[in-house]
Amino acid sequence: MAAASCQNPFRINASFNESSRILSPKMEFSVVNFPSSMEFSGINFCPSLIRHSASKEYGGLVHSLPNDDGSMHEKVPTPILDMIENPMHLKNLTLKELKQLADDIRSELSYMSKTKTSFRASLSVVELTVAIHHVFHAPVDKILWDMEDQTYAHKLLTGRRALMNNDKQVDDPSSYTCRSEYDPFAAGHGCSSISSGLGMAVARDIKGKRDRVVSVISNETTMTGQVYEAMSNAGYLDSNMVVVLNDTRHCLHPKLDQAPKASINAISSTLSKLQSSKLFRKFRELAKIITKRIGRGMHEWAAKIDEYARGMVGPTGSTLFEELGLYYIGPVDGHKIEDLICVLHEVASLDSMGPVLVHVITKEDYVMEDNQMSKMSEELHKGICNIESLPFNSRPQTYSDHFVKALIRESEIDEDIVVVHAGMGMEPSFQLLKDKLGDKFFDVGMAEQHAVTFSAGLSCGGLKPFCIIPAAFLQRAYDQVVHDVDRQKIPVRFAITSAGLVGSEGATHSGAFDITFMSCLPNMIVMAPSDEIELARMVATAANIDDRPVCFRYPRGAIACMMPNLHIGELIEIGKGRILLEGKDIALLGFGSMVQNCLRAHSLLSSLGIDVTVADARFCKPLDIKLLRTLCKNHKFLITVEEGSVGGFGAHVAQFIALDGLLDAGIKVNHYVFNSFSMEQLGL
Repeated sequence: MAAASCQNPFRINASFNESSRILSPKMEFSVVNFPSSMEFSGINFCPSLIRHSASKEYGGLVHSLPNDDGSMHEKVPTPILDMIENPMHLKNLTLKELKQLADDIRSELSYMSKTKTSFRASLSVVELTVAIHHVFHAPVDKILWDMEDQTYAHKLLTGRRALMNNDKQVDDPSSYTCRSEYDPFAAGHGCSSISSGLGMAVARDIKGKRDRVVSVISNETTMTGQVYEAMSNAGYLDSNMVVVLNDTRHCLHPKLDQAPKASINAISSTLSKLQSSKLFRKFRELAKIITKRIGRGMHEWAAKIDEYARGMVGPTGSTLFEELGLYYIGPVDGHKIEDLICVLHEVASLDSMGPVLVHVITKEDYVMEDNQMSKMSEELHKGICNIESLPFNSRPQTYSDHFVKALIRESEIDEDIVVVHAGMGMEPSFQLLKDKLGDKFFDVGMAEQHAVTFSAGLSCGGLKPFCIIPAAFLQRAYDQVVHDVDRQKIPVRFAITSAGLVGSEGATHSGAFDITFMSCLPNMIVMAPSDEIELARMVATAANIDDRPVCFRYPRGAIACMMPNLHIGELIEIGKGRILLEGKDIALLGFGSMVQNCLRAHSLLSSLGIDVTVADARFCKPLDIKLLRTLCKNHKFLITVEEGSVGGFGAHVAQFIALDGLLDAGIKVNHYVFNSFSMEQLGL
């Protein structure tokens, strides 16, 4: 057995979760201090030196996690990553060390995914992130990311590793990814980085500065219209900026998978380097000057020949970016750091190049050659995912599961029902719905604006569209909801998923505002179920409304009543609430999932001798006026509870009570909402 000796003291920390089958659940950690002269057998220590130093004598840490079988999983050492405090430490690393750094980052993200959210999207851009920070000089140069999910490697290289590894830290990405020193513009749902980057580039030009702007976008982002609006404007303004298109070859429509895709080989790599080289760029600029002086349409002919030639050697669709005014370079292998650095160095060295798009091909399931690393990456993808991604029979039932069951039931009754789904990714629950409906299920991806107006068109054509959009993404399409649906009283049925707080998904995915901005529309019916039974009834109710638009919201979490086989198709009278428990002291009026919290509050207050009424409003608009008058007449206190922002359900109740003169009778009213303080704490 090999022995390892060390001249430095060590501390070994082992963290155990409550579900460990080999240790007491009360044990939180153990600390072992070893003297400096002690020898260790068969232990691989992870270098813990964070300072950028050439010293080979490192301290060590051993981190372990319990595997599914109860054994402990040891963290793979990350020696290069341990030395990185900020991107400046990447500048003097050799190519071999940069490759090792990429492996370290992938190992770190794989290890962190054992207890936190999946970093699959970030794994595809590890080498790209390393190359960007090696070539460009953040924070002087502005590096902007479109999507939160792709930024975790960037966070590790910009001094936020401790926050990401802190188990006591609230798992909310907003707590360390909002605007900061290395994030000049916060990453969110996508499609914003080119627009914001162009604004920064123009501001730089006006102020006479020389910093560079790099905007990283995803091929999923290219589903949105704002990306092309920004590219077109960038081509017109001709400001220097770099757009990096991270193409994971993800495709929404199965038929498009058969289309030819950009290939990566020695020829494409050579052509990409040639396109980005100074010599080629200067030759191209010289040709432009000469053809302009010759005149007689020579410049236009030369431009067409150049575009045609580059389109012939480039992948399908590359000329689109040229038409928009961006100089296209690619495709580049996104997992070959040497190619990425070569191209980015050439692009960064050109002072007057205008907007450039670098097309990078990556894989989300990319694994390293090293067997140990490959095993870890394989474990990640098999992995520890969020609950909703587990097989249907091995996870708790969610509201989405029951929504799908109810909608399938309605589609069997009414053949005019169709579904339009929009947003970033699709919940596993909806795959069953997609398989069942076939050609009547339309997944449009991150094109929420199109989804809303497309649904309006389907409705005008005689169908009954259910438009499924997560609450946070519906914000993108509000203009279409107002003008293309509500003002025309077109019966589109909005199923608003992931409403309210969404836990580890963070502030960017929280749905805090949909109650407010949907309930202010004049023709919209706004309702929310208190449990999965009410959800099934609201699906049936929405399917039978054909004279105006309607929306209903439900949370991301597990169901409330735990009755997976109970589905009631009984319709709900529009604007009709209900009293669940009757008391005489305080009335709790809940909206949506918060009714369950009102029931819990009833149990607690009853033990204290306080008699409480619990009512389920069901509707924010129209309000149940009769129910409100009854609650105000029979109680001294009325409290409304909702999982949303100021201006929503509670505001509608308050306005009615004030206008109806109920305040004159002495009723005291309070509203529980996300106030400005709580929203700031949540990053909203």
